[in-house]
Amino acid sequence: MARVAFIGLGVMGYPMAGHLAAKGDHDVTVYNRTTEKSEKWVAEYGGSFAATPKEAAKDADFVFACVGNDDDLRSVTLGEHGAFSAMRPGSIFIDNTTASARIARELANSAEDGGFGFLDAPVSGGQAGAENGVLTVMAGGKQGVFDRAVPIIECYARMVGLMGDVGAGQLTKMMNQICIAGLMQGLSEAIHFGKNSGLDIEKVIEVISKGAAGSWQMENRYKTMDDGFYDHGFAVDWMRKDLSICLDEAKKNGTSLPVTALVDQYYADVQTMGGNRWDTSSLLARLEKFGE
Repeated sequence: MARVAFIGLGVMGYPMAGHLAAKGDHDVTVYNRTTEKSEKWVAEYGGSFAATPKEAAKDADFVFACVGNDDDLRSVTLGEHGAFSAMRPGSIFIDNTTASARIARELANSAEDGGFGFLDAPVSGGQAGAENGVLTVMAGGKQGVFDRAVPIIECYARMVGLMGDVGAGQLTKMMNQICIAGLMQGLSEAIHFGKNSGLDIEKVIEVISKGAAGSWQMENRYKTMDDGFYDHGFAVDWMRKDLSICLDEAKKNGTSLPVTALVDQYYADVQTMGGNRWDTSSLLARLEKFGE
């Protein structure tokens, strides 16, 4: 049993923190900008909530964060009431936010100055993965810090890997999102083609999903796409935030990402359709509207 703090109770963080309390039986203190969300979490899982990230992190062995972006992360760690000012030597900060490699390195340097460990540890698996405790975690940091943190992280994950030094976790997540962007566009085009050809999409997917074309996206999104239902899953706004991180990093390291850049613009079209909160599979809705 460890003393754990969790900062950020969004659609991912809320169930992740819940697994730390339920599966790990850890003593969990949560913080969220909206106090009502913290109160709801405590009523469901027990533990306690704090008024600031600093208060949540006080005396904690492990502090987790899952917030929106670099600025949010910097605020809850280095801000006036940030967690870093309360973390004790020997504790570990685990950042599950999808953010830039730059902020990961910045926070790791601050953590080292404070005498505590740091891991950038973005996750993949979406809301369903978080709720079911089967996320994939891509970590960057020191081996010793990683080894201590793995048993705690496994409360909400089925795969935890150390990708390299600090920042490597975020770079791995960027690769993950680059793959997903291309796969979602390809699947959207295939379903669009199949519908226009008069094929039974369910029958087709039942066959091709067992071959070389198969993917998580095909298995888990084809039906809602065929039904035109997108009010679920990983939001387009979040995907565009992630892709902007990928494209920015690509400029820095000299990588060409033509398909990723194109799909990012397609998601911008979805946003103009009012699909900011639609699932990323809504690329099909764009195809059906614009036909190109």
